[in-house]
Amino acid sequence: MQTTEINGFLIDQFNQHSLKEGATQGVCPLCSPDRQPKNQKAQCASYDWERGLGTCHNCDTSFQLHTYQRKGASEKVYTRPNEYVYKLLQSKVVDWFNTRGISQKTLTDLMVGEGPEFMPQTGKVENTIQFNYTMGNQLINVKYRDGRKNFKLFKGAEKVFYNINSIVGYDFCVITEGEMDVLALHESGIKNAISVPNGATLNSNNLDYLDNCIDYFDKKEKIILAVDSDEAGQALQQELIRRLGAEVCFIATFEDCKDANEYLIKHGKEKLAECIQSARPVPLENVTTFKDIEGEITDFVENGFKPGFQIGLQNFDDIFSTYTGQFITVTGIPSSGKSDFVDQMVMGYNLNYQWKIAFASPENAPTYLHAHKLMRKAWQGMPTKKDINTDKWNRVANHINDNFFFIDMERYTLESVLRKGAELVKRKGIKCLVIDPFNKIRDVDCKTEDINRYTMEYLTKIESFAKKFDVLVFIVAHPTKMYKTQDGKIEEPTMYNIKGGGEWYDASYHGILVHRDYEQKTVKAKVLKVKFQILGENGAESHFKWEPRSGCFIPHEQLDINGEKMPWES
Repeated sequence: MQTTEINGFLIDQFNQHSLKEGATQGVCPLCSPDRQPKNQKAQCASYDWERGLGTCHNCDTSFQLHTYQRKGASEKVYTRPNEYVYKLLQSKVVDWFNTRGISQKTLTDLMVGEGPEFMPQTGKVENTIQFNYTMGNQLINVKYRDGRKNFKLFKGAEKVFYNINSIVGYDFCVITEGEMDVLALHESGIKNAISVPNGATLNSNNLDYLDNCIDYFDKKEKIILAVDSDEAGQALQQELIRRLGAEVCFIATFEDCKDANEYLIKHGKEKLAECIQSARPVPLENVTTFKDIEGEITDFVENGFKPGFQIGLQNFDDIFSTYTGQFITVTGIPSSGKSDFVDQMVMGYNLNYQWKIAFASPENAPTYLHAHKLMRKAWQGMPTKKDINTDKWNRVANHINDNFFFIDMERYTLESVLRKGAELVKRKGIKCLVIDPFNKIRDVDCKTEDINRYTMEYLTKIESFAKKFDVLVFIVAHPTKMYKTQDGKIEEPTMYNIKGGGEWYDASYHGILVHRDYEQKTVKAKVLKVKFQILGENGAESHFKWEPRSGCFIPHEQLDINGEKMPWES
């Protein structure tokens, strides 16, 4: 019955413990060798070969029958620790863990070690507790903790979930915020618990480790989030829900305690297990109760409207900001700078808030030129031949590579773009999707010949995507009609000049006009619509000059270009 794949995971070593293949019962590879001689051959364990999981009824421990290879591993090159740090713990360290409700057996099961390590926080070698991060039979990373509660991960190593092997073969798992919480849950009998590698921070939940481990969650029917109750933990919880999907996520709460370990100390193993078992599902989609939003209501009463996200250009930030879960329509006549200004906006969101961005931009082909435009904006200038492979080149190139993703398709459709956008939310954590232009990305599922109805269905699908994944969507839309004034100048279009007419104005959360004044050599960004007045000012304008080397928009009073040409125009 040997196979190369089980439960969606590639087998590295089949039947790693050399058990009786195909048998449903047998010895436990973990406890049987340590039992009394007369009991060493007792069939104390059950084997599930289809799931690749064994369960011992004597030591109450689950174990993997096989070791697994990873699918979809990152292309990045990482360093790895040379060997397992599994030195037996000193009695005083064991005693300390006992004060945290953690037994010697749990420490042994999860291979918690001890040893000296240089800690940058103190500037010297400290005796540290060492948590080994494994995937399959490979040591991927190590986290070090000293007596002052300073932490560090192995330098240059890949970030993965702690104890990730434990969830293979289960249809559910528990995600915690720290290794101590995993130990606490293991102590209470919950073996399939994992931890994020670097805790939670309020302003940044990049979750690069989720992309590295995403294949482990593909077939999970239930994912219990048991993170800290503080603000940073709740931000992590919301991002995990956004990435993993609300339909499979359940939320565990620890009442009067901050986390699982504190709950174990205060209430004991049985109560902690009950707490996890009683985790409630994420609130039903399209159904909201007061309790679901009480925290938001309380925050609103205390603090009023939250400020919107801004791009970092003062004159534009003074008139416009936005929330996520919305979409912005950007229009303007051809060659007005619409796409370039959208690039400027998303670069601002990336630099200000570490957002990751995805583009579905058929008109920005070839992709390398679009990537080059973004590189110039991040570079704040024009890289040359001599810059290739310099530290700055590598830094900027890595930044563009890690934060901007280009959806390249032979045939773009709205369905395929939104499906790929959802995948990028899950795999990369994007917070912004750019559709440029909308008429090149057709909604082929909409069969109506009525342009107004087509437009409304198109924008409704965009809105649903934005809300579901808490993403900001840009839609670049060309006007269909352009009129000239008596002096021969082209009139500024409005959202009503886009094909589909008033549906654009009615459905869009925000509308922005980008318009070039060729005589003044300036570009104007005008707010055509803003959903909430707290976020901007309808009809307000900001004016820029376009700096050709960097491709950046500079508030017009700050720069005089003097008609400088691009290098390829000379």
